[in-house]
Amino acid sequence: MAMEVAHLVHGAAALRGHALPSPLINCRWRCSQSRAASKSKSKSNLADHHSLSRVWAANRIFGDKRKRSTILASEKASALIDSERKFETSETNKFLQLTYLEGNSWLWEIMGISILVDPILEGNLDFGLPWLYSGAKRELRNYKVENLPKVDHLLITQGLDDHCHKRTLEPLSKLYPNLHVIATPNAEFILSKLFHRITYLEPGDTTNLQAESGSEVIVRASAGPVLGPPWQRPENGYFLEAREKGFSFYYEPHCVFDKKLLKKEKADVIVTPVIKQMLPAFTLVSGQEDAVKLAQLLQPKYIVTVNNGDLETTGLLSRFVSPVGTVASFKVLLKEILPDAIVLEPKPGVPLEVPISC
Repeated sequence: MAMEVAHLVHGAAALRGHALPSPLINCRWRCSQSRAASKSKSKSNLADHHSLSRVWAANRIFGDKRKRSTILASEKASALIDSERKFETSETNKFLQLTYLEGNSWLWEIMGISILVDPILEGNLDFGLPWLYSGAKRELRNYKVENLPKVDHLLITQGLDDHCHKRTLEPLSKLYPNLHVIATPNAEFILSKLFHRITYLEPGDTTNLQAESGSEVIVRASAGPVLGPPWQRPENGYFLEAREKGFSFYYEPHCVFDKKLLKKEKADVIVTPVIKQMLPAFTLVSGQEDAVKLAQLLQPKYIVTVNNGDLETTGLLSRFVSPVGTVASFKVLLKEILPDAIVLEPKPGVPLEVPISC
C-alpha cells in the first residue's frame, strides 16, 4: 500500500489532463464574435455562417433571388470581419483541422494526414484508482473507438493513464492492427503489447509522415515534464512541420517546456493549456503566465487553448484540484506581450479549421 501511495503522489502529475468523446459534430468552429453579432431570435434566421454559405450556394444554383438577398442581408448583419469570413470559407483552411475530444485527446488532420492524439474513448480516466480520482467527459459521452473516422497515426505524449489509456488502446489496436504509433519511450510498457508499428521518439528525434498526396509532415519530439526523479527521461511535446509549406505546429499538453531548448524555435500555431490545474502547493497543469512565456518564445500567429481539466470528477483527490485563471485572463496577459496573436477556443467534437494560408 505504501508503494501504491508513493506511486500516486509521484503520479499526481498524471492528473494534468483528461479526455473522452461523443458523436463528432460535423460542422465548423465559429468565432465567438460571429455568434455575438447574430442577434436574430427567429428560428428561420440562419446564424451559422457556414450554413449561410451552403444555403447561399444552393440558392444561386436554383435562382431563388429572394432567399439569396435575405441571406446576404443576414451576412451583413453578422458583422464578420474579412479574416473571419475567410476563416469560414477558404479552401486553404483545410490545411490544418483540429478536433478537440476533451481532456488531452485530439483528432488532427494536417495536409491530409489524420492523427489521433492521447485518446480516451472507453470508460473514465481513473488511473486504476477510481475511489481516489475519476474523471468523465462532459459533452462527448457516447463517442467510442468504433466511431472514429479513418486514422493514419496515433500520437502519444506521455506514458501515464491520462495520455496512454490502456482501456482505449486495447480496442483501438484491434480495430487498427497495423496502426503506426509515435510515442515517448515512457509508454513502451503499454504500447509494445498492443501495437507492432511503433516509432519511439526522444527529445530531438524526428520521423516523417507521408500523405497519399505525397505531402510530408515531419514530427519532432521536444522535452515535456519529468514525472519522477530528476534523472528520469522527460515526457514528450511535439513539433509538426510541413517544410514544403514553411509551416510549424507545436503541442505539449501540460504547458511544460525547456526554455533553453525552445529559444531558437518558432511555430505558427501552438496548442496549449492556458488554465492552471492546482493541488495545494502543487501544479498539475501549467498555464496563464507560463502559456504567455511559451507564446513569447515561439511567436505563434494562433494559440489554440486546451481546457484539459474540465471534466466531471469524483473521488477523494478531486476535491483538492482547482483551476486557476480563465481564458479571458490569459488573453489579457497575452495582449501585453503578443498583441497580434489570435486565441482560438475549440468546442468539443467540432472541427476547428485554423486559418493558415500556406
